[in-house]
Amino acid sequence: MHILIVEDDRLIAENLYDFLESCGHRCDFAVSLHNARALLQSMVFDAMVLDRSLPDGDGASLARELRGAGKILPILMLTARDALDDKLAGFDAGADDYLAKPFALKEVEVRLQALHRRSAPGPSVGAVAICHGAVCYEPRAQQIIMGGDVLTLPPKAVRLLAVMLPNPDRLFARRELEVAIWGHEQDSSDNLRSVLHTVRKALGDASGIEIRNVHGLGYKLVNF
Repeated sequence: MHILIVEDDRLIAENLYDFLESCGHRCDFAVSLHNARALLQSMVFDAMVLDRSLPDGDGASLARELRGAGKILPILMLTARDALDDKLAGFDAGADDYLAKPFALKEVEVRLQALHRRSAPGPSVGAVAICHGAVCYEPRAQQIIMGGDVLTLPPKAVRLLAVMLPNPDRLFARRELEVAIWGHEQDSSDNLRSVLHTVRKALGDASGIEIRNVHGLGYKLVNF
């Protein structure tokens, strides 16, 4: 993979750079949003490690810019901001994964590999759109469409709807959704809650559907 590391702490950036290159990846790094934008315009990357607290602003603004432009570059936010509200803000901005500092270098590499695999196009040529209410999942483009408009959603949110839209009123256990989204059960329920928050915010009232929490059992997609 070609990985862009956006981190203003030189020691952290160098440790990430050296370790990821030792794993066989190619890396570039930027110390600011300005530097990162310049690199993104001049090169193609397979994934990005993005800090929140940068000298010229919040890294979340860069994630939001990329998603607003329709870019699907996998983004792993790597930051000292570990409160739930910070995670929600990161996922809302378009992050695909969120890892708090301090972290293990091997875990960063494993998460980047997982993000890269999931961002690869799947064997969906010829598949038809799956719709419920005003919301449709288009497998060929891996997009969610509502009222004729493409919703700007991070890949995890798209995967959640791709699983639930064909099965309205079906109860999904938390573990079942986590495996469908991440490929394995999560240590904390905060990760799934963050994705659900992003989806609920995007659907709003105009969709005619909602993801309802069935206390102690799981989640289901219902009309309202």
